[in-house]
Amino acid sequence: MPDKKKTTKSSSVDEELIRDLADLLSETGLTEIEIEHKDLRVRVARAAAGVATTVVSPPVGTPAPPASGSSNEPARPNHPGTVISPMVGTAYRAPEPGSPPFIEVGATVTEGQTVIIVEAMKTMNQIPSPRSGTVLEILVEDGQPVEFGEPLVVIE
Repeated sequence: MPDKKKTTKSSSVDEELIRDLADLLSETGLTEIEIEHKDLRVRVARAAAGVATTVVSPPVGTPAPPASGSSNEPARPNHPGTVISPMVGTAYRAPEPGSPPFIEVGATVTEGQTVIIVEAMKTMNQIPSPRSGTVLEILVEDGQPVEFGEPLVVIE
């Protein structure tokens, strides 16, 4: 009798990918990893007790910034023109050290224009402006660590 392998996957979720991402969390000390491919988004985050949890959902619009009671929160986190970080990483305001920044306060930007780069797992991810307008605030410093959902820039 031939050896049968289970080939059924639930809702196209690649369990091996989720296990690999959970292992990567442990190896790197990261608290969260999120990937998006076609119509599937997989987020693996380490809970306070060190247990990995998984949330799988279709991509959505702009996620809401995390709630926080800190008095150091930006002045406009709920502004409709707030550009938020789609991932955990390090924010860079310029394409390379010594180069002029992508944007400055008061600058006019167009939809799709790169406003910041977020480096995650040694990959530079260009963060585009979701709208055309004027830069009201830049809420991060060059080289600053950022969290998923953290406000980066406000565009009016």
